Amino acid sequence: MSKVIVLTGAGGVLCSTMAKALAKEKHKIAVLDLRKEAADNVAEEINAIGGTAIGVEANVLEKDSLLSAKEHVNKAFGKCDILINGAGGNHPLGTTSNPFLETEDLMNKTEDFKTFFDLDPKGIQFVFNLNFIGTLLPTQIFAQDMVGRDGCSILNISSMNAFTPLTKIPAYSAAKASVSNFTQWLAVHFSKIGIRVNALAPGFFLTEQNRTLLTNNDGSLTPRGRQIIEQTPMGKFGEPEDLVGTTVWLCSKGASFVTGVVVPIDGGFSAYSGV
Repeated sequence: MSKVIVLTGAGGVLCSTMAKALAKEKHKIAVLDLRKEAADNVAEEINAIGGTAIGVEANVLEKDSLLSAKEHVNKAFGKCDILINGAGGNHPLGTTSNPFLETEDLMNKTEDFKTFFDLDPKGIQFVFNLNFIGTLLPTQIFAQDMVGRDGCSILNISSMNAFTPLTKIPAYSAAKASVSNFTQWLAVHFSKIGIRVNALAPGFFLTEQNRTLLTNNDGSLTPRGRQIIEQTPMGKFGEPEDLVGTTVWLCSKGASFVTGVVVPIDGGFSAYSGV
């Protein structure tokens, strides 16, 4: 049966791939993104291959913007059946320059060099807001459509960082851990009204946000990129299409008794001790 599926952050590489895959399952897709042009581009690609989609501008940190987006979706497609909270990201102000604090780091006065003690609270707050509040607010708005209706669910986007935090990115790792925790809490909270809540925990996928951190201009791996691949048993980065199978499953009747789970899609990274 066709569902109305709303995806936030769907102008990006990963969520746009999920949107296109769900459109092939004959669902109606509302592509939400802060950048209207990006949302429209994805919707146009879906419509061009015979799917049904609309692009909607939405700021996941502003309730009024989300209410306006919901009104748009309801008028075009009807009530939301499935919400995928895909908006998220990191910020340089919540990132340390080195993975480990050394005594000499405290004497480093190089511009843009940051130890733990230099982390900007505004940058950390931005990361928490984008990932956690940016999951909570859309859920508050769109889940109201789901109450008392069959086959409704929410899919959040956590990260393998939520299982074991990576070096250098304390704000992002902690924010994604909060998404995992919220997923479990919400699954219990919504269990009596029939709304399932689950999450994906992607490992390392090359996106526009991390490409320059993991690869050089010639396509070779940076030191951090090599370290990641060495710690990934499958020996490669994920492709956006690797998220599709689990996404389609968790949004389907086949997962009707599945709620409160966070599924790693990381090539074995979170399972590997390094030995």
